[in-house]
Amino acid sequence: MAKVIEGLYYSESHEFVRVEGDYGFVGITDYAQNALGNVVYVDMPEVDDEVTAGEEFGAVESVKAASDLISPVSGTVVEVNEALDDQPELINEDAFENWIIKVQLSDKADLDNLMDGKAYAAFCG
Repeated sequence: MAKVIEGLYYSESHEFVRVEGDYGFVGITDYAQNALGNVVYVDMPEVDDEVTAGEEFGAVESVKAASDLISPVSGTVVEVNEALDDQPELINEDAFENWIIKVQLSDKADLDNLMDGKAYAAFCG
């Protein structure tokens, strides 16, 4: 069973958002990294890029497949997880600790369209 953390928001495309104030840390879920297998590359946007809820912002490549990253929220990228440039496998080690982008949220109402941990666990189940 994939790990699901309460208090995060989840999308049907298996991204999560951890909200801290006006910022959201976006990454892929444990379920997603398990499905992908060994992650070998993460394609991330640039700082100051705009992301839009429901639209692609990058990709994760594994030895098995490549998967588009779909932003669960809208806003401005304020930070990218540069550690993933050299160590993309960090996502396999702990998907929730190794977020991909930090976004300044433009509309917290985006969160209303996402699942909580319980709903996401049922969705994956």
